[in-house]
Amino acid sequence: MRRLKTAVIGTGFMGRVHLEALRRVEHVDVIAVVGRRMESAKKLAELYDVPTALDDYSELLKNTDLDAVHICTPNASHYPMAKAAILAGKHVLCEKPVAISTKEAEELSALAASAEVRNCVCHNLRYYPMVQQMRRMREDGDLGQILVAQGSYSQDWMLYDTDWNWRVDEAASGRSRVMADIGSHWFDMVEHITGLHVESLCADLQIFHSTRKRPKRSVESFTGKLPTAEDVDEVSVATEDFGAVIFRLGKSARGAMTASQVSAGRKNGLSVEIYGTKASVSWNQERPDELWIGNRNMPNQIIVKDPSLLLPAAGGYADLPGGHSEGYDDTFKQLFRRFYVSISDTSSRAEYPQMIDGLRQMQILDAELRSSQSRTWVNPR
Repeated sequence: MRRLKTAVIGTGFMGRVHLEALRRVEHVDVIAVVGRRMESAKKLAELYDVPTALDDYSELLKNTDLDAVHICTPNASHYPMAKAAILAGKHVLCEKPVAISTKEAEELSALAASAEVRNCVCHNLRYYPMVQQMRRMREDGDLGQILVAQGSYSQDWMLYDTDWNWRVDEAASGRSRVMADIGSHWFDMVEHITGLHVESLCADLQIFHSTRKRPKRSVESFTGKLPTAEDVDEVSVATEDFGAVIFRLGKSARGAMTASQVSAGRKNGLSVEIYGTKASVSWNQERPDELWIGNRNMPNQIIVKDPSLLLPAAGGYADLPGGHSEGYDDTFKQLFRRFYVSISDTSSRAEYPQMIDGLRQMQILDAELRSSQSRTWVNPR
């Protein structure tokens, strides 16, 4: 198989996560790192033994040897970078959200559909083995008709007004922070597991810190939890710290969820519960190898990840035998592997979320913002 050449745009937390996962994907070489500043690009390229560092992504796209790019930059740059890469004939894997407006996402989705390139939006949390087990149980009819979906995605890294990240800045992240950053993961997972679409919703978004203290230096995601005495600027905040949504799922199912970045003690607590007429399933990202199965007339179960014991279609999402944990970093490996296989085999089906799925989450996000503002039920469109 021909070795594929790729590049990572972005030198922060997600850029490093992508670089580490790419080292575990067969037949792929990272040939360049692109940063906003040459200094940060060179530093990361040296750490991961990447031969080229750049501070201009348009220069990268001129490279005729380049097959694909990973876009791991702040949200506002996703649309122009993805558009430029597609027009340059490069395969694109973009962090979510795919854009900061539904209009931008619609354009990218249409452009990707007409271009002869593979396109992927990084909803990597689909790729936990136990998430796939839930999906396959639903497909096999083990859950029966879906009645209820509920859960939460809670973190604590923005609890204090001294906590800061570029996501707080509306110019960089768009009009939403919590629902765009983690709420979109939750809704993508629920639609993926159930096979149903959110038909309408009612949302309540809340800003608890109307101002925050921004350090006069760059702060990477998840690294600025402890308050410091350094110089800060006090700035107004327009993006939410918390969101609650009730929703109608498909024709008859109902659901409720919350997303928060101010929940003390919750580090990355995504939980999802799916209740059907035959059985129920519940999963927590902080205990990723366990799946609770609920029954009405027999004892409940907790099963532990073991690819030899999972449903066949789910077992392929686990590489290690039972008792060997597979977590957050492994989800990127599983997603990237499928993305690059589809580039090598042009006849293969895309087994990953694409730009159209990114558009779907932007439609839900837009509905949440409109609902919270108007205090009414809204249909995603």
